[in-house]
Amino acid sequence: QVRLVESGGGRVQSGGSLTLSCAASGGIFNFNAMAWYRQNPGKRRELVAKITSVGTRNYADAVKGRFTISAITGENSVSLQMNNMGPDDTALYFCYADSVSPRGIYWGRGTQVTVSS
Repeated sequence: QVRLVESGGGRVQSGGSLTLSCAASGGIFNFNAMAWYRQNPGKRRELVAKITSVGTRNYADAVKGRFTISAITGENSVSLQMNNMGPDDTALYFCYADSVSPRGIYWGRGTQVTVSS
């Protein structure tokens, strides 16, 4: 059973930085991609950043130039460095994995990020 556990959320002031981490546990995995999504109450979950197994990165327009996604090869973990944050970055952030083995889509439970103005 794949389990994704996020950490690093918290409260920060506008202009500040946070780093989120996500670690997979429960076995030996081979991921197509890992990503970070975020969601606010009453709104759809949206993609923040994604990294594939070959290192291709994609970012939402709202975070380009401020956020950086990184994967630690062989450790099934991914991080999200968030800089120059603003109140619009406030959300519950979820880790996501598209796994080849074991096959499936997996989600973490989320970590709250709050940016105060």
